[in-house]
Amino acid sequence: MDFTYPQLLEKIINRKSEVAALVAFLEAETTWLSSPASTRFHLNVEGGLLQHSVGVANTLLKLKETLAPQISDESCVIVGLFHDLGKVGFPGIPHYLKNENEWEITNRNKTYKVNPEDVSINIATQSIHLISKFVTLFPEEVQAIAAHDGLYPTNGGVVNLEYYHDETPLLFLMHFADRWTASVIEENRPIKER
Repeated sequence: MDFTYPQLLEKIINRKSEVAALVAFLEAETTWLSSPASTRFHLNVEGGLLQHSVGVANTLLKLKETLAPQISDESCVIVGLFHDLGKVGFPGIPHYLKNENEWEITNRNKTYKVNPEDVSINIATQSIHLISKFVTLFPEEVQAIAAHDGLYPTNGGVVNLEYYHDETPLLFLMHFADRWTASVIEENRPIKER
């Protein structure tokens, strides 16, 4: 069973008031409810970021249930929902803007562009910055958000090799949940059996 955004928030018990303050801030002062998940790839539509984040949280909960049930649902929900939070930008300075270049929209499916007014910070770092203003994160959660892109270079040129062989189980699950959700579920990649 997949949980909705409100149902996922209900799974947060110990840091409920902290997350409620974060969500109130996000919904009132940022583009959290309307941001796309990307400029041209997965869920490059209005509201795509929230849809992606809910999907990742649900995938992460399913993985942890099977592979690491000792990890709390609360950690999975916080990490899954907010791992890409940096994609909202800052209050008054959204990270993504509607693309008005018809050629890029038609030929590259680039429906959004990065706002040149947003400070260039890699998404994971910006996510941790925004979350930490409201929510106390455990070290495993910080690592899972910071390195959720795995060994791929993230925006800004950071390569997560420093975590290699020191990944926590939450990081492994988060990385896979993010990739699976974006690549298989959202892009409708077929699963072939032979």
